[in-house]
Amino acid sequence: MTKTITSVLVANRGEIACRVFTTCKAMGLGTVAVYSDPDADAPHVRMADSAVALRGSTSAQTYLRPEKIIAAARAAGADAIHPGYGFLSENADFARAVVAAGLVWIGPPADAITAMGSKVNAKELMAKAGVPVLTDIDPDAVTESDLPLLIKASAGGGGRGMRVVRELAELGDAVAAARREAESAFGDPTVFCEPYIERGHHIEVQVMADEHGVVWAVGERECSIQRRHQKVIEEAPAPLVERIGPNMRERLYDAARQAVSSIGYRGAGTVEFLADAGSGASGSNDADAGSGASGSNDADAGKFFFLETNTRLQVEHPVTELTTGIDLVAWQIRVAEGEALPVEEPVASGHSIEVRLYAEDPANDWQPQSGTVTAFDLPADAHFESLARPGIRVDAGIAAGSEISTFYDPMLAKVISWAPTRDRAAAMLARTLADAKIHGLVTNRDMLVRTLRDETFLSGDTDTAYLDTVGLDVLAAPLASAGDVEAAAVAAALAQSAANRSAARVAGSLPSGWRNIASGYQQKTYTTAAGDEVVARYRIGRAGIELPDLDDAVVCSVAAEEVVMATAGVTRRYAVTAAENGAVNVDWPGASVAFTRVPRYIDPAAQTRPGSLLAPMPGSVIRVAAAEGDTVTAGQPLLWLEAMKMEHTISAPSDGVVSVVAVEAGRQVSVGDVLAVITDL
Repeated sequence: MTKTITSVLVANRGEIACRVFTTCKAMGLGTVAVYSDPDADAPHVRMADSAVALRGSTSAQTYLRPEKIIAAARAAGADAIHPGYGFLSENADFARAVVAAGLVWIGPPADAITAMGSKVNAKELMAKAGVPVLTDIDPDAVTESDLPLLIKASAGGGGRGMRVVRELAELGDAVAAARREAESAFGDPTVFCEPYIERGHHIEVQVMADEHGVVWAVGERECSIQRRHQKVIEEAPAPLVERIGPNMRERLYDAARQAVSSIGYRGAGTVEFLADAGSGASGSNDADAGSGASGSNDADAGKFFFLETNTRLQVEHPVTELTTGIDLVAWQIRVAEGEALPVEEPVASGHSIEVRLYAEDPANDWQPQSGTVTAFDLPADAHFESLARPGIRVDAGIAAGSEISTFYDPMLAKVISWAPTRDRAAAMLARTLADAKIHGLVTNRDMLVRTLRDETFLSGDTDTAYLDTVGLDVLAAPLASAGDVEAAAVAAALAQSAANRSAARVAGSLPSGWRNIASGYQQKTYTTAAGDEVVARYRIGRAGIELPDLDDAVVCSVAAEEVVMATAGVTRRYAVTAAENGAVNVDWPGASVAFTRVPRYIDPAAQTRPGSLLAPMPGSVIRVAAAEGDTVTAGQPLLWLEAMKMEHTISAPSDGVVSVVAVEAGRQVSVGDVLAVITDL
């Protein structure tokens, strides 16, 4: 049945809304945005032809309200709704309501969403269809022999509601926490367990199906590098599949086509598998060899087991677009209008890698960050679109001035490269990230760059244990060395001095700080994002600026926004950006440092009591396990915060006695609020 779409409302926010709008505009379609109160001035709102306020701050008040979304479409004159990913994208009731309202649903049939909506039900269906699956385990029937196991939310993904359990004593608390997180994120606390494969590979196949019976397997992706069971780096084609060979690829494609054909699928989707590299020996993989798995695969070609079917567009879809040259969103729209897919599947070429740039601190238990993005400059060859030649694509839903709130996921942008080879794609992507100017928040940028340059990553040996195997002490280390930080601090101090001179009411012919006779050094003190203190010393003499702490360093020029220094004959330009709140960012090719100026005089009222445990992020206190007078040990959990739909454990920093508990369950806290005070034993 042919339908004509003229205007599309995207029932989502951020970069995916901007991504869909880009294709809609290229196809000549009108665009409608919806937004919550915190998103009133977001880029996706400004990008759309028209926008409708949903009124409210949380997802539950806004983006998860089907009646508000449909009312917005009617009010703005949209005749189709694209759900993006997350929120209501895999909600069968919403899909039915959209169709019942006389609107075109740009997604799979509601019955297909229902079939795949429960992971428990989906695995039963796939087993009947002959797709290899891992055996489910009832959380109430777990025994020691079942360990280790993975707890998963039945109704959702994105790492929420997932816990690894290695000790039976941990099971009860882990199940309870997973249920709370699943209820908060998806409105459904149902969880289940399955065997946990420590060093598996997360492989997924992009599918596209029409109503005429054509099903495409549009290439595979590897998404094994994950933190908290959320993907961080994705790529196409999958290094594991490339290594094992075309036999594994064909079996993956056949299983994916079989999976979606068995449920009458239509539109874009992804079939996800957990793969094992195999021993290289010939033979069949039976249930015993699969650690609770059923199905049959050749061990020498790599075993794989069905995880889930995502009945929507995936976050990592750009790597498939860049390797195949097709626009998946355009095909979603064309299929929704009733158009038939060509019989021949797209052919992939080259290599594409995507990284997710998050506002989070990998070195500090991945703590999410919130606040204002004061600068966001990522050099790109394309935004949301395919590349005509090797280059970089950026899909971002934020810009300089954007506010990152605690209500939504902390992803800032997706940065994607395409090149003829994997090594070249990794090198281009690493250089782009290293040169980016991202100010205002701590991000995972340095970790991404170090990963892309890591020998293990470049070898393609990237299973789900990669981050633990290489270690965050290596991957999360700053790109800037200790010497770089010292030089950057001097550049910040000199730039600040230049800014002070230019702002002075009375200008003299001599630079500030000049003395006819040598005197003591001027100094300015800064702290890094990690809390380290750096002192920059300099003085201005007859021969120019003297730097006692930097060997062989010569200052070539100084301005309020740029300092040029040469060390051992090598010249480097430091871009310096200072803010009124004391933040100073220093950027140079390949690295950057964020400082906070330490004032010369500190207000005693601003100091916190020794032993204070401060909130590392804004959020809601959901549980308190400590009481005043309790004796605690370093690392002992004291309370839990919910922020950005994830639970975060706040632990005792040292042994001591809880002298003060300053919060209770249900309390909203801001960064820096005192949660408790720990005094020495």
